Amino acid sequence: MSLRVLNPNAEVLNKSAALHMNINAAKGLQDVLKTNLGPKGTIKMLVGGAGDIKLTKDGNTLLKEMQIQNPTAIMIARTAVAQDDISGDGTTSTVLFIGELMKQSERYIDEGMHPRVLVDGFEIAKRATLQFLEKFKTPVVMGDEPDKEILKMVARTTLRTKLYEALADQLTDIVVNAVLCIRKPDEAIDLFMVEIMHMRHKFDVDTRLVEGLVLDHGSRHPDMKRRAENCYILTCNVSLEYEKSEVNAGFFYSNAEQREAMVAAERRSVDERVKKIIELKNKVCSGNDNNFVVINQKGIDPPSLDLLARAGIIALRRAKRRNMERLVLACGGEAVNSVDDLTPDCLGWAGLVYEHILGEEKYTFVENVKNPHSCTILIKGPNDHTIAQIKDAVRDGLRAVKNTIEDESVVLGAGAFEVAARQYLINEVKKTVQGRAQLGVEAFADALLVIPKTLAENSGLDTQDVIIDLTGEHDRGNVVGLNQHTGEPIDPQMEGIFDNYSVKRQIINSGPVIASQLLLVDEVIRAGRNMRKPN
Repeated sequence: MSLRVLNPNAEVLNKSAALHMNINAAKGLQDVLKTNLGPKGTIKMLVGGAGDIKLTKDGNTLLKEMQIQNPTAIMIARTAVAQDDISGDGTTSTVLFIGELMKQSERYIDEGMHPRVLVDGFEIAKRATLQFLEKFKTPVVMGDEPDKEILKMVARTTLRTKLYEALADQLTDIVVNAVLCIRKPDEAIDLFMVEIMHMRHKFDVDTRLVEGLVLDHGSRHPDMKRRAENCYILTCNVSLEYEKSEVNAGFFYSNAEQREAMVAAERRSVDERVKKIIELKNKVCSGNDNNFVVINQKGIDPPSLDLLARAGIIALRRAKRRNMERLVLACGGEAVNSVDDLTPDCLGWAGLVYEHILGEEKYTFVENVKNPHSCTILIKGPNDHTIAQIKDAVRDGLRAVKNTIEDESVVLGAGAFEVAARQYLINEVKKTVQGRAQLGVEAFADALLVIPKTLAENSGLDTQDVIIDLTGEHDRGNVVGLNQHTGEPIDPQMEGIFDNYSVKRQIINSGPVIASQLLLVDEVIRAGRNMRKPN
C-alpha cells in the first residue's frame, strides 16, 4: 500500500501472484524448448519480420533469436545462453532443468511450504550432486595422442542432437580431426584457428575438412595461373600499391618529360618492393618446376599485379588478418612486414593451390600442406538454412571435443547420469538431511528426471514406463540410459553415448541458483522512472 502512495502508477504483484508469474514463465519457456531435446527432437521454424526463415533445433540459437517479452523468461534465457558461451552446449537442458525445478517447487508451495526451506534443500542437493558427478565421471587419458574413439563418441552425441544421423556421423570425423589438427602440446586449444567457410554449392554431405586454408577471394589478374602445384607461400603485410603523399603538395612541371620523370619516381618505391619479391622467387624456383604464391594483407595495384603475373607469381591481395595467422600455422614460414630482408626461410609450403569459381564468388584453396596447425571446415549446402544449421552444429561439435580434451573426463549420456544422481539423492543424501529441507532435496531429485522423461517423450515412448524401467535397473546397481528407438534400458558405454563433464557441471551449478532466486521473489514491482506520466 505504501508504494501506491509514493507512485500511483506502480504495478505490484503480491506474494502468490508474483511467485506464480515466475513459475509460469519458467514452465512456458520449458514447454517451448522441450520438444527440441535429444536426437529425436523436432525442429523449430523462426520467421523474422522480413519473412526470412531460420530452421533450428539448437536451443542457443532459438533463445537468441526469439523475442521474449516476459522478464522472468528473459532471465532464464540469459542463463542458458551464458551456459552456451562457457561450455558450448546444454542450453536446452538448462532451461528444462530450471523449469522443472520450478514445477516441482510449485507442488510443495501450494501446500503451504515456505520457499526458503525449499531453497535450502536445493543448495544441499546441488552440493551432493556435484560431489556425485566427480565420482560418476569417466576419466579419459589424453596425453600426446588422445583416444580418437572417445572424442568421436562425444562429438557424435552432440551433433546427433542438432542434425540428422547420416550427416552428424560424417561431421563427427571432420570435427575431431579439426581439433586434433590445431592442438599443440602444453598450449590451450584456440578454436579460432579452425576457419569455418561456407559455399552454396552441391549438398550438405559434401561438407569436408581441408587441411590447409580456404580463402574467400581469388587472384585479380587474368594471366595468373588458376591452379599450381608445389608452391612456396609468401605471407606478407606489405603495401604494394601507389600511396598518395600525406602532405598536401602541388607538383608543377613545364614539359612532358618532367611529368614522365615524376610518374616514374612515384612508381619507383612500389616497383622496387615488387622486384625484391620477384628476386626471391627467382632464387628459390630457378632450376625446378616449383611455383610461387604471394598472399598479402594490404593492397596490390594493377601495375604491380602485372609485374608479378609476368614473373609467373600468383598474388592475392587484401587477405583477412586472421587468415594471415592461420596461413603461417597451416603452411609454415613466417609473416613478413617488409620486403627488405626476405630469405627462403620466411616461405611456407603447399602442395596444391587452386582457385574455384562459383557464380560471382571466387575461392582459393591452399592444400596438401606438410605439418598443419590450422585447418578449414568447408561447409556446403544447397541453401542458406542448411548452411546455418550445419554451422551452428559444427561450432558446438568443436566445443564438445575441446571440452573433452581439457576436462580429461566424460559423463555417461542418454539420461544415465540424471537417473543415477536422482537415486543417490533419494536413497542416500535425503536420509542425512534434517527437517523440512528434505523436501527440497526430493524436489531437486525429481527435477533431474526431466532429461530422461523428455528424451522418452520426444521418441514417442511412455514416460512413466521408461522412468520405472530405468530407476529399477539403477536400484539393481546397473548404470543404464535410455534407448530412444525401443525404450529399453541400455548401457551408454557400449553404445558410445557420452556427454561433456563441464557441460553437466555447469547445468547443475547454474540451474538451482536461478530457480532459487526466482522462488524467493515475493513481490514484483513495476515502478521505474519511465512509468511517470509526462507533464
